[in-house]
Amino acid sequence: MRTKSLLAAAAAAGVAAAVVVAVQPAATAAPPAAPAPPNTVVKEVFSPDGKITRARVAAPVATAAPLAAVSADVVTIQNAGPSSSKFDLVFVGDGYTAAQMATYHQHVVNRWNELIQVEPFKSMKNSFNVWQVNVVSTQSGVDNDPSKGVSRSTALDMYFWCGDMERLLCVNETKAKQYAALAPGADQVLAVANSTKYGGAGGGVATSSGGNAQSGQIATHELGHSIGGLADEYDYPNDLYTGAEPREVNVSTYTSATMSRYRVKWYSYLGKTSPDGGVIGTYQGGYYYKRGVYRPTENSLMRSLGRPFNLIGLDVMKAAIARKAPAR
Repeated sequence: MRTKSLLAAAAAAGVAAAVVVAVQPAATAAPPAAPAPPNTVVKEVFSPDGKITRARVAAPVATAAPLAAVSADVVTIQNAGPSSSKFDLVFVGDGYTAAQMATYHQHVVNRWNELIQVEPFKSMKNSFNVWQVNVVSTQSGVDNDPSKGVSRSTALDMYFWCGDMERLLCVNETKAKQYAALAPGADQVLAVANSTKYGGAGGGVATSSGGNAQSGQIATHELGHSIGGLADEYDYPNDLYTGAEPREVNVSTYTSATMSRYRVKWYSYLGKTSPDGGVIGTYQGGYYYKRGVYRPTENSLMRSLGRPFNLIGLDVMKAAIARKAPAR
């Protein structure tokens, strides 16, 4: 364990650029979307039954912490090698007091253990460095827990009822990344709240409740985005997709017949058995639309929590991990 200050950190943490394995020629971009309302962001919202939706909410407060105040112990959960050749996962906690660091540590270990039960993380666990930044809060717990209106003084300003949705758990991403920058590297930042209430959110900093086992599945889904560049395969809230062929490898406007004929997208996978059940084909709905776009399987991790990656996503993830962290 070591203590660092932000003033000594080499660079601010960030999320790794999405890495994609090309299985077809690059596609043109879809038409630009209508301008978003000012001062809003889109967050993925997760339900205990595994359903994933998206919501546009008021942007959480993103004020930075004073640089001199950002100091914390960095605990090594797993050090598999230099950050230049490994993926660095950094956990930051909120609502844990100095006396609750042991609880925080257990929550982080639980999250990591949950992640490596899922392929490809299970077989490629040594491609990851895992760091725990001991962010200390003056009060225990987070805002609006257990009920709306509860207020606590915490280091990362985490709160339920983000966007007026009880289970949407938001964080001050600026502060989270400031603390994450204390770790040797930060490809993905995961913010853990001191709470047993189900909740979480996707985004530049994925969030989950440290004391709720179901919330741990959120990180696995988010790594599908940040490591593999995978698209979401759920089909709400929109109806008919009329845009161009998506760039992402796991969604397409092409039917299986078109893929086979022109040898595009996942044509070479059609008919193969997939880890999430069934066979690879073209299933209507995905990319936030019910019609006009297809996904490779009925129900993978990029559509619902608690599922494996489908064969397309699994191969993309393996290749993306191997490119940065080749087996030795």
